[in-house]
Amino acid sequence: MSNADHDAIIIGSGHNSLVCALYLLRAGWTVRVLERADTPGGAVKTVDLTEPGFRHDWAAMNVSNFRNSAFYADFGAALERQGVEFVTAENCFASVYDDGTWFGVGTDTDANIARIAALSERDAETWKTLTDDFPSRAATVGGLMSSPMNWSALAGLGFSALRQHGWAGTLDLARFALSSPRDWLGRTFESEKVRAALAPWGMHVDYAPDIATGAIFPYLEAFGDQAGGLSIGKGGADTIIRAMVAEIEAQGGSVECGTEVTRILHEDRKAQAVEIAGGARITAGKAIIANVAPKALARLTGGTGDTGYDEGLDTFRHAPGTVMIHLAMSDLPDWRAGPELRDYAYVTIAPTLDVMALAYQQPVAGLLPEEPMIVVGQPTAIDPSRAPDGKHTLWLQVRMVPGEIKGDAADQIDATDWETALPPFAERVLDIVERHAPGLRGRVLGMRAVSPRDLEADNPNLVGGDQVCGSHHLSQNAVFRPVRGYSDGSTPLKGLYHTGAAVWPGASTGAGPGTLLGQMLT
Repeated sequence: MSNADHDAIIIGSGHNSLVCALYLLRAGWTVRVLERADTPGGAVKTVDLTEPGFRHDWAAMNVSNFRNSAFYADFGAALERQGVEFVTAENCFASVYDDGTWFGVGTDTDANIARIAALSERDAETWKTLTDDFPSRAATVGGLMSSPMNWSALAGLGFSALRQHGWAGTLDLARFALSSPRDWLGRTFESEKVRAALAPWGMHVDYAPDIATGAIFPYLEAFGDQAGGLSIGKGGADTIIRAMVAEIEAQGGSVECGTEVTRILHEDRKAQAVEIAGGARITAGKAIIANVAPKALARLTGGTGDTGYDEGLDTFRHAPGTVMIHLAMSDLPDWRAGPELRDYAYVTIAPTLDVMALAYQQPVAGLLPEEPMIVVGQPTAIDPSRAPDGKHTLWLQVRMVPGEIKGDAADQIDATDWETALPPFAERVLDIVERHAPGLRGRVLGMRAVSPRDLEADNPNLVGGDQVCGSHHLSQNAVFRPVRGYSDGSTPLKGLYHTGAAVWPGASTGAGPGTLLGQMLT
């Protein structure tokens, strides 16, 4: 070992940081993770927000991608020894419509097909075909989403696709990968209700219905959930964080909260140390790894000296924001569309693709959406341990809202600051939910609404409440994420690396950026 304090210093304790730390520790590195907040995990944490005994996932709830990840294949046994636990929903997600009906996807393929057949016999046949083709298509699409963005890896994926699917099949996959959700759903399904049930999964990662390359996400979520269910953390999403921190410490690493890094020190184009609040310096012998938003990385370095890279960090675009509403409940909602919905992990209120498109475009223009897309998470329907006996929590995610308010699309809320606008906007959201679940408010025991400003104050990576740390549109994704030439997490400074959702393959609890960087460094 060199005279440095540690081989690696990791800034920020988001799950990608912890994932990368475990790869480095396995390779024999000494690792120290520094976190400014009082608890580790970034946006993946579970806290008491309303009433005693009610556990709420602050932001992330769905951890299926983590459980199914390459990282978990490598470290799952160790994390299970450290106490990580999951609960799998067989009734995964559903959507409700203004006519009082619903459609949902679960692990019972025959039941899914029967529900689709009631809407369209043709769509039921299409669903059967997509189900049969999913394992082979998912291997190709999933391989792309988890592959480094370099020519050798992409060439290997291309040759594999050609061998498996032929030229025609490979071109069909390429067309699919470039399609917007509306484009793919429109040419695949004739039922507007089936389309509207799948499209919200693009919105989760900044793909409104008409954004190119967004079709992948509704496809993978729908058929992945059907194949294996939807996983949440038992007792809360933070089960994955607690287990990773415990394993890091068991391997000799450390995760230190309440420690803010204020500067990354570099000389002669080489990163050497970090400075923490108070002025102390900590040196790194092999790597400094920053899990921060691009503009924060620019601020910490003071500039790398590479004009193109520094400008890329400065012009990095963030997605619209999010409002979270956490409810402690005496009972689950009574959904007007049917009691079966009480068993679903997610119920989305976004009845058409046009409603979703407006719910995206209005926030992009700085307006509070008139009819926001609302994802109602019902974690205690799957995991009763999150609330006292017989009680429940609801997790309401409002996608999308403006980080900076310029006005209200409904022309009802005059405030342009979130502190003032949040209460009436939260009431708008609850009004919409109550339309589909009459009597909801009468079951609320406690409530905490969280604005984009609150999300960013808690975690500066969520700029303007952007939960995916940057737009995933094609001009800022793949080889361009976060800056062309640096999608592997490298930077112009030797020994400085970048990870987290701002780096390819972007946002997800699947921990792709941390996995790819950890594998590259070791």
